[in-house]
Amino acid sequence: MKASVLCLLISLAAALPAAAQDWAVGGFDPVGYAQAGRPTPGRSDIATMWKGQLWHFASEENRARFEANPRSFAPALDGMCPVSIVDGRPQMGDPRHFAVVAGRLYLLESGAAERRLSSDPAGIVAEAQRLWR
Repeated sequence: MKASVLCLLISLAAALPAAAQDWAVGGFDPVGYAQAGRPTPGRSDIATMWKGQLWHFASEENRARFEANPRSFAPALDGMCPVSIVDGRPQMGDPRHFAVVAGRLYLLESGAAERRLSSDPAGIVAEAQRLWR
């Protein structure tokens, strides 16, 4: 009995990282970035599926706002870091590093990219958008 329970637990533990790969924005609340000004962890019991990913939220209110207009809260540039795009080496953004520019969420690859974007947010974002199309 103990061996079968142990096997079950091991198989479930192995499946967790695979399930987390379908989590949008690393499980952070996409609405919370602009509201709280920081990455806010979403709750596993408040989530919705959109574009094949599971989006987590800190509150039912945030989930309702997202569901009313998901494109306005989803990271721009498909979650790619605008600084890395401008540099010619597109990288996925890290949800712990971000900027909200003109009401849109941009994920950045690092703290260095955050600092660089803050030097010219509108210019870097405009150039990244031009290159990403």
